[in-house]
Amino acid sequence: MADSPAAFALPERAAETFGLTAPSPRRRWFRRSSTGSPAVAPSARRRPVNRRRAQFSLLVVRGDGVRVVRFNFVRPLAVAGALTLAVSLSTVGVLLRDWLHLRQVTRDAVTFAARIDEQRRTIEDFNRRVAALRKEVGSWQELHARIEEPFGPAESGRTGRDRGIGGATTASLPISGVSASDELNRLTETLMREGENLRALDRVMMRAGKAIASLPSRWPVHGSVNSEFGNRKSPWTSEREFHAGLDIGANRGTPVQAPAAGTVVFAGTAPEYGTAVILDHGQEVKSLYGHLSQVSVKVGQKVERGGLIAYTGNTGRSSGPHLHYEVIVKGRPVNPRAYLWN
Repeated sequence: MADSPAAFALPERAAETFGLTAPSPRRRWFRRSSTGSPAVAPSARRRPVNRRRAQFSLLVVRGDGVRVVRFNFVRPLAVAGALTLAVSLSTVGVLLRDWLHLRQVTRDAVTFAARIDEQRRTIEDFNRRVAALRKEVGSWQELHARIEEPFGPAESGRTGRDRGIGGATTASLPISGVSASDELNRLTETLMREGENLRALDRVMMRAGKAIASLPSRWPVHGSVNSEFGNRKSPWTSEREFHAGLDIGANRGTPVQAPAAGTVVFAGTAPEYGTAVILDHGQEVKSLYGHLSQVSVKVGQKVERGGLIAYTGNTGRSSGPHLHYEVIVKGRPVNPRAYLWN
């Protein structure tokens, strides 16, 4: 078949579609292949492909598939746009994450603020209570001084009134300005000081207890008092005379009990007292029991408080069964009622 230029010409519409131009009949750059078919020049095939690869297209298509708008972008611009979009999305993502974190932190801050406010109120209430306790404990010092004063000087050599005490009736600092730790330290110091005072007071009370135990504070017998201590009209002469004790009415044979612990220093018969017993309670305090019918102790015997020492009777100068009871301090009789507590 003869070579014909028309046989290798491309239609105009196809050329426009693929971006090619129809070869001019005057310039037929082609060569036949080994099979005899015509071959298009290489430059004519590669130029449109390279042009399409150098740009990107954005098509806006309707729902029926008809293209509406087409945007062409060169490759550098498309790459820059993609990078810009990626960076923007990343930035927006970071900002969104930070905003979410900030919102959570704000919520936590509100919760923590409420907790801190509650703890502040609790600490202030705690400080007020500790200050009140410290004030109450501090008031014990004056009480200790009053208790120790009747027993003479304290072990330190100073009496209760010699001890300097004082301080404000309220906290010297505002409650809100004092930390809980400071209040605890102050309360601890006050308690330690009062603990020492209590131990000293305990030692004083032990000595006082021994002294009190030696006092004839219990009734030797229970009954009506027929004659009081002091001046009275004599039942025999109707003249005034001094009565050195109490005459306690009791039937014959009523048990007589020791009003305090002591040692028997006399047990026998005495003028006017008849059968009598004398107990030495220490601290120069003695007690005498007269007009007894029977003695249950002997000289030198130690008796305890409430121990049986004799039985009532009507011996000696007596008008009837009763107990004559005397308390003798430093050799002189005193009113027994001053020592009787029960």
